[in-house]
Amino acid sequence: METGEGADGPGGPGLGCASFNQDSTSLAVGTKTGYRLFSVTSVDKLDCIHESADTPDVYIVERLFSSSLVVVVSQALPRRMNVYHFKKGTEICNYSYSNSILAVRLNRQRLVVCLEESVYIHNIKDMKLLKTLLNTPSNPSGLCALSTNHANSYLAYPGSATIGEIIIYDANNLSTVTMIPAHDSPLAAITFNASGTKLASASERGTVIRVFTIPEGLRLFEFRRGMKRYVNISSLSFSPDAQFLCASSNTETVHIFKLEQHGPGGEEDSPTWSAYVGKMFSAASSYLPAQVSGMMCQDRAFATVRLQVAGQRNVCTLAMIQKLPRLLVASSDGQLFIYNVDPQDGGECALVKTHRWAGERVEEEVDELFGVEEEHETGEAEGAAPPPQPCQSYAAAATAAAAMPTTTTGPVSATLTGYSEDGGARKGEVIPEHEFAAGPVCLDDETEFPPINWCRDGSRGGKERRT
Repeated sequence: METGEGADGPGGPGLGCASFNQDSTSLAVGTKTGYRLFSVTSVDKLDCIHESADTPDVYIVERLFSSSLVVVVSQALPRRMNVYHFKKGTEICNYSYSNSILAVRLNRQRLVVCLEESVYIHNIKDMKLLKTLLNTPSNPSGLCALSTNHANSYLAYPGSATIGEIIIYDANNLSTVTMIPAHDSPLAAITFNASGTKLASASERGTVIRVFTIPEGLRLFEFRRGMKRYVNISSLSFSPDAQFLCASSNTETVHIFKLEQHGPGGEEDSPTWSAYVGKMFSAASSYLPAQVSGMMCQDRAFATVRLQVAGQRNVCTLAMIQKLPRLLVASSDGQLFIYNVDPQDGGECALVKTHRWAGERVEEEVDELFGVEEEHETGEAEGAAPPPQPCQSYAAAATAAAAMPTTTTGPVSATLTGYSEDGGARKGEVIPEHEFAAGPVCLDDETEFPPINWCRDGSRGGKERRT
């Protein structure tokens, strides 16, 4: 969900980085002239929420859910992290580190800063440094992942510079949980699902993607992206219900995999030719060498997207937008592609809209294709019935949307697992219990969150912390 391009990523028209926030409702873009925050809750519009030209050459920008907290790192001062309250236009605090900052990850409990050979864990309530992990294996790309669910605040980072080992660290209790031997070659991408119970990983070869249970580290799924060539996988992202996983790379294809167990009952209930062949392969795999049988058990992509250009660094995410499942792809040439996803049949995804940001305004191009009509939200239904569960299943979204009358209105966020600064009380959002922080999380009141004045620079009478 929150994957940046990095300082050395291929740049488009002044683009330094692009990242989605934790619930994929916002896109943050760093440029040579500053940074921008966009709302991605509508297909037709890419609204600019905030734009700042105070910091040039931004190569890291991360927003905390839908709050006003944003973290920025620029190439001018690559060792310093600035935390802003962008709605008030004020700096909350800043921290300086011994080397260049390569990645920043956030949830409602922790802020993690990754350097090449160390990791710093801060308490996001007051930004105090809680733990420093020194002498970690060389990690020049700053690869790390933090669970967005702060109740399961797990941190993942490479455990080796030569093979694909993953260290799982409990950022709440500040202790190492386990080490997962995920791949034979070094890691290229890792990500948690929304609840922090699954972890997906890919290696530098880019041919196999694996999914593990957390915190146990047991292998659940193995997907084969391709066999003919190695690729650089730039991002992985689970759907909100963790039933799908998307992967983007430097090729023109984005893959979507379906996380489903193929038990004997499921095979018997699907009397298709492919199911029959799959059953024969599974039966034969017990007589073959482990490497060959493992390849037979690997699942192929459930759905795919063909991008218009190849060779660009892309960041992808799966999200619910206007009650339908979508795939969002932000490319390093400054474009956001929105695709429809069929969670029942998969196949080739249809491009619905392309947005481009350029100059001082956002330019929209490519109207809806294939005759797809979008639902327009006309208002909030005060008496609308609540959804049967906190977060509607991504897989069931198409069926639910088809059953709804076309005149149905209501807040889009009613079916999303998300965070709003008013706690959802004003708009009626249903927020799962695990999403509530232990203490007050309110960026509208500086006396509540974050209560910071000691870590600003000397002009405010505080002292800049150096770690």
